[in-house]
Amino acid sequence: NLLCIRSGYYRTMFGIGMKERDAAEVTVPHADLATFTALVDYLFADELDLGEEEGGRVQRALALRQLAQMYQVPRLELLCAQALQESVAPATAVPLLEAAHTLGDGRLLAQCRRYVAD
Repeated sequence: NLLCIRSGYYRTMFGIGMKERDAAEVTVPHADLATFTALVDYLFADELDLGEEEGGRVQRALALRQLAQMYQVPRLELLCAQALQESVAPATAVPLLEAAHTLGDGRLLAQCRRYVAD
C-alpha cells in the first residue's frame, strides 16, 4: 500500500493491527478535504501542487505542512516549508511571522523578521 510506504503514520496504523487496518473507512481528523486530497496527491505523484492563487497557496502550504508533520511525511514538510519561505511578501510577512512562531520554524521566523525589518 502506497500510504504505508510513504507515511510512517499510516505504516504504523495499517501495519501493526490497529482497528483501522480492517476498517472500510478511516477518519482523518484535523484536515479539510482539499488539504487531505493534496496530501494524497503528493503521496501518489511525488509532486507538490499548492494551486495558483497566491493567498490560497500560503494557506494550503501551512495546512499541508501540518498534515505532513502529523502523518510523518518529512519531504513534503520540507517542500511546504520552502514554499512558505518563498511566499514572504508584503501581504504575507506578518501572518507568516505568526505562523512561524506557532510552528517553531526558526528559518521562516528569521526570514519574516528580516523582511519586516527592511
